[in-house]
Amino acid sequence: MEPKRPKPVCKRLLLTGFTLCVLLVANPTTAIDIHADPEVIVQNGTTGVLRCSFKSSEVVSSVTSVTWSFQSSQPDSQFYKAPYVVFYYSNGKGFLGQDEFKDRVQFIGDINKRDVSIQLSPAQFSDNGTFFCDVKNPPDVKGTQARTELRVVLKESLPQSNTAVIIGAVCGALFLLILIAVAACIAIKVFHNRHDYEGCTSLESVSSAPQPRKKVESRPEVSRCSSPSGPVQGPVIYAQLDHSGSKNSFHKMEPVVYADIRKN
Repeated sequence: MEPKRPKPVCKRLLLTGFTLCVLLVANPTTAIDIHADPEVIVQNGTTGVLRCSFKSSEVVSSVTSVTWSFQSSQPDSQFYKAPYVVFYYSNGKGFLGQDEFKDRVQFIGDINKRDVSIQLSPAQFSDNGTFFCDVKNPPDVKGTQARTELRVVLKESLPQSNTAVIIGAVCGALFLLILIAVAACIAIKVFHNRHDYEGCTSLESVSSAPQPRKKVESRPEVSRCSSPSGPVQGPVIYAQLDHSGSKNSFHKMEPVVYADIRKN
């Protein structure tokens, strides 16, 4: 008996499977990673920017494509049931989709830098909904499209920016530090003034304390030489006159002078 030969079909299946394995190992397919802002809030009538970027292991080429689509959150809108393409980019050119977005959507990204952002101006209340960003960079074609919730509101409903909050917090902290420094300076000044006042009162109490009197010896010379309480008198002169009544009494008069000199 002759040995059985494998059928040609089996040979072909084995060859095809081996070829696929070689191709997968040599050039594996990787998923593309797409990122977008989860939520964007825009004032009505102003410009809204929808940012989107991607990461791919393949080099960006002319076959890289970008698709932006929109699904409204308003039940009465024509874009409510399913997403509609509003912008398409391929071969280095951009193509606008629905007429409602034709004059308002603009591509502002740089695909070579993996930036595929678009700009919506002016934003309208009818733009409230979800925008989807999808990128294909063959052979990286597998990936989940990114989505951004757009909210178009009035100016009064806009949330405060983080910059304003940070500036307010810094100003408040500086003002609090200034108040603390001023309070500390006042407290130190009051403490020094109180300390100086207590020092003066202690000195006054010491000076006002009764001092022991020294015993003064009584000496006769001191009492004699002490100056009188009344005014100081100068030398006193006394004259003795002759009262006999004779003519020659004037010539016979012998003056007697008594001098009393008092020491001061």
